[in-house]
Amino acid sequence: MAGKKNPWGKSGGDGGGDDSSGDKSDGPGKEGPGKEGPGKEGPRNPWLPGGGGSGDGKRRSASIEDIFKNRGPEGPRRAGGGGGPTFRLPERPGGGSWLPILIAGVAAVWLIFSSVHFIQPGEQATVTRFGGKFVGSFGQGTNWSYPYPISIVQVENVEAARIEEVPSKLILTGDQNLVDLSYSVRWNINDLSLFQFQLADPIETVREAAETAMRSSVAEKTLDTVISGAGRADIQANVQTRTQGILDSYGAGITVLGIEVDKTDPPESVVEAFNDVLAAQQDAERELNGARRYSQRLLARAEGDAEQFNQIYSEYRLAPEVTRRRLYYETMEQVLSRTNKTVIDADGVTPYLPLREVERRSAPSATPATPATGGQ
Repeated sequence: MAGKKNPWGKSGGDGGGDDSSGDKSDGPGKEGPGKEGPGKEGPRNPWLPGGGGSGDGKRRSASIEDIFKNRGPEGPRRAGGGGGPTFRLPERPGGGSWLPILIAGVAAVWLIFSSVHFIQPGEQATVTRFGGKFVGSFGQGTNWSYPYPISIVQVENVEAARIEEVPSKLILTGDQNLVDLSYSVRWNINDLSLFQFQLADPIETVREAAETAMRSSVAEKTLDTVISGAGRADIQANVQTRTQGILDSYGAGITVLGIEVDKTDPPESVVEAFNDVLAAQQDAERELNGARRYSQRLLARAEGDAEQFNQIYSEYRLAPEVTRRRLYYETMEQVLSRTNKTVIDADGVTPYLPLREVERRSAPSATPATPATGGQ
């Protein structure tokens, strides 16, 4: 281009008076950015591949691979260098490598940790070959096996109690009624090898065996016995015994520790009617208890009166006159203590006694009596 500076560093004197050659395409004889002499070369493009600066060969645009190839962790590579730094283990004093020793150490640690097994108290372990065939079991203490994955060891706590909750279900009683009952099963493992390999699903087996035993036990009781709680302890003991028998017949390796009945209610559709029956039964029981207390009170009073009469009769036989007078005095004391009394202390005259006035005066101080119903 005429009158403009070459972007590749050509001096202004060379391009200021050019003729029509500046408007033509570059030919083989035209000097380009890489063909100028040493004194006329502009600033070097930092994104182009490095070279000796002699300008031999055609220039090309730099790529990402070229940029990162010429730069390493320690900066740009020097010309003629052999590449970036590489990681190497330090050499042994004798000149050998530490790599075999490192590999042997890792293998030894792996063998120890996968071959030695410390079984704690209350635990058991099963050993399988490649995770398939059962080959043995371990008890408490230190045990050895082939390293993993030749031998796979599974450790379980066999003394810990496990609880299986059974949701509420309708169960038929012995008197052809339904009861809504829920319970829980407490169990643990007594033989880990049987527990893991004898049954496909031992936990589900525990649940189904307990349900079978519960239905058979409730079927022997009446609805009132089950709901009132009177037969709950008997039901729990029967269910535990029957569940243990079923699991032993399967060879499950499980011990049933106990059965806990959580809820015994009538079906939801008859709850109100059942509550009415319970309320009536409670009222009847309350009335019966009141009648028993009244009869016991009357009986005790009658027995006391009879004993008192026998004592008086014994004394009367010994001293009839004295006993009669004492009975008279005691009777008069009881009668006069409940009536108004007027004492007249006058000798030889006929007293005037205004009884109505005396009664009127003594009426406020006397205890008011309950008015009688009806006329006289």
